[in-house]
Amino acid sequence: MKKDSSNPKILVATILSMSLLTVMAGAAVAPALNAISAHFADANPLLIQFVVSMPALFIILTNLCFPMLCRVMRTRTIALCGLLLYVVAGSGAFFADNIAVLLVLRALLGVSVGMIMPLSTGLLAYYFPPEEQARLMGLAAAMNQMGGVVATFLAGMLAAVSWNYAFLVYLLGLIAVVLVMLFLPNENLMKKDPTTLNSKPSTLNLLKRFHPSVVGMFLVMILFFIYPTNFAMTASGMLSVTGITLVMMGLDVVAFLVGLIFGAMMKRFAAQMKYAAPIGFMAGYLCLAGGTSLSLLLLGSALIGIANGIGVPYLNTIGSVKAGKEAATTVMPLLSTALYLGQFLSPLIVSPIAAATHLSPYVIGAIIAVIYLLQAIVTRKGQMLPQ
Repeated sequence: MKKDSSNPKILVATILSMSLLTVMAGAAVAPALNAISAHFADANPLLIQFVVSMPALFIILTNLCFPMLCRVMRTRTIALCGLLLYVVAGSGAFFADNIAVLLVLRALLGVSVGMIMPLSTGLLAYYFPPEEQARLMGLAAAMNQMGGVVATFLAGMLAAVSWNYAFLVYLLGLIAVVLVMLFLPNENLMKKDPTTLNSKPSTLNLLKRFHPSVVGMFLVMILFFIYPTNFAMTASGMLSVTGITLVMMGLDVVAFLVGLIFGAMMKRFAAQMKYAAPIGFMAGYLCLAGGTSLSLLLLGSALIGIANGIGVPYLNTIGSVKAGKEAATTVMPLLSTALYLGQFLSPLIVSPIAAATHLSPYVIGAIIAVIYLLQAIVTRKGQMLPQ
């Protein structure tokens, strides 16, 4: 780790505090969506759906501009601006009583996450050596999953009071604000190494360099979001609403636990890990496609959780090791863009294909998993990590 930075454990905790927040952009208010729809009964139903999806669009746009931000702002400044906007835009929706105002605030929340997310993984590559990347990216993914569990639970509890109380969950961002103010060094990422960081490679050149990880992340998110958009309907004949909620939260817990041990898995099975996520998704969706029993539904859900828990940190690790200290300004914005683009497009891609072919979305998921497996085999020949 860099000699002039903070205590390693405190610095890791500070960076991971940002990872805890990023998944909450859309997922946190999902439990309150019915209540929001009832409150804005006169609004177009599509606008209600935008309450969840609007942040993703602005995260993508902000990620694409992130390298430009790094040229004019230092890391702590970017992080604090992003986190303060996160708290204000996120919790400010508590006071919104107009759907247009609410959507503007959700867009600003997307901007804030677009500022935070590349730092939440890129700074791990900046401060820590390649041999530590797998462990740290696993922890970042685990914190991301835990943020989803905590946010979903708290938002559901708050939404029981009133629809707008769910937005108070974004006040959790204040914890990260304090940590960043106290412990995050204020680096200038674009000027540390003039021979590389100031070369200003184009987005197209970056895509050529990092396309295996970027395409992989897009496929992981396309695959993963087949599950939350279809599982409730699939399981409704076997489980109560509470049971469905518990199973879906259990998937996040499984992914969290996988993230905690991801570093150890990479050390022992580095050469085989590229196959784990696509095979996990394929097996999971085949179980769900044949889900005539509760045991198959539970097994399929667990396999999807394992696949997601491996896929995201694996791609972040490979990308960060390849980019080195440039990761925060090169590959991480692209990976974040691919992640949220996959989330946004997943139902728009899978549902029409399922309708046109009369196949289950889970069968479509298994087919996409095969494509992901082939992509991993072709683009990751002999790829190994530093030990």
